[in-house]
Amino acid sequence: MTQDLYRRIGQFYDGSSRLWEEVWGEHMHHGYYGPTGRLRKDRYQAQIDLMDELLRWGKVETASQILDAGCGIGGSTLYLAKRFQAEAVGITLSPVQAQRAAERSQAASIPAKFKVANALDSPFADGTFDLVWSLESGEHMPDKRQFLRECYRQLQPGSTFLMATWCHRPTDSLAGPLTASEQRHLEAIYQVYCLPHVISLPDYRAIAAEVGFEQIQTADWSTAVAPFWDEVIRSALDPSVLVKLLGAGRSTIQGALSLGLMSSGYRRGLIRFGLMRGVRG
Repeated sequence: MTQDLYRRIGQFYDGSSRLWEEVWGEHMHHGYYGPTGRLRKDRYQAQIDLMDELLRWGKVETASQILDAGCGIGGSTLYLAKRFQAEAVGITLSPVQAQRAAERSQAASIPAKFKVANALDSPFADGTFDLVWSLESGEHMPDKRQFLRECYRQLQPGSTFLMATWCHRPTDSLAGPLTASEQRHLEAIYQVYCLPHVISLPDYRAIAAEVGFEQIQTADWSTAVAPFWDEVIRSALDPSVLVKLLGAGRSTIQGALSLGLMSSGYRRGLIRFGLMRGVRG
């Protein structure tokens, strides 16, 4: 079943990445709309701001060897490589994404590298990188512990792992375990976006401690990013975009028609945007 999941994830992004880039740009992730989520800004700028704010929050000021685990078409890989004048490599399950990322790297004269690889069984040696970056890829990992273990393994001692990922709400609060309605909502999201499951931010923190990370920090930026999905929905309703969607394939159309699942998930407090930082000791 895991191999089937990897196949479906790869096919989903093979089919949707071209349209996403054409309509929404190269950054396949949320935008940042200020701590309260009330700043109005261009969607593309909001995505740039998310990366900048994530680096600031994660206290990342320099890097020379960067791994982007789940790189999409290379948007954040190239951004980080240019910002830090670093050697960067991105990995993805999608051959289409890896090829497009390589094309964009060449066009921008930014010498990043891209590989089709599984982040749960990464091809890099222990201690290769001084920054491992994961921007909205953790939700695709069927084994969260193995994912964090691999990220830890590839870091140099004293170096930083920085992640932002989709989560569900904590279940150790007064709200208690997920309700049947919440479980159904999550299952619908899993089906559309080829996700195995998501976990809570406290669960991620516990796993990070188990695998050896130190100086662990977490933050919930759900309010800051939630407007992004309404922006995407509005753009998808543009007639020119609708025409392109019709030719984009079944899974891409299904994903576009289901954008409201994420927007409503944020509104009901079920979907959370979690940040985590850890240092390899």
